[in-house]
Amino acid sequence: MKNLKLKDRDRIMKFPKTIRTYCPYCKKHTEHKVELVKKRPRRTLAIGQRRFLRKMKGYGSFPKENPKDREKSTKKVNIKLTCKECKKAHSIEGWRVKKFELVEKAK
Repeated sequence: MKNLKLKDRDRIMKFPKTIRTYCPYCKKHTEHKVELVKKRPRRTLAIGQRRFLRKMKGYGSFPKENPKDREKSTKKVNIKLTCKECKKAHSIEGWRVKKFELVEKAK
């Protein structure tokens, strides 16, 4: 089987801005507004972050370099769904995509 080359437009996952799905608060299927979950700053008082900052103190870079050719080529996308009836939000665990795009209507 030949290696198929993907074009840039094939790497984009298009997702509708509104979907009809189950709301755990209303306990029925309703229209939901879809948006991407933004990355928040880390908690500086968490023990893991304090340990990391202590280890990084005095270094110009990371204590250990990441191995070459081991990094993931995609990022995980998390989605936040807001119910249009009760205005409550819940999120769904993400999946790996190169590029994620919200569009008016899925084709």
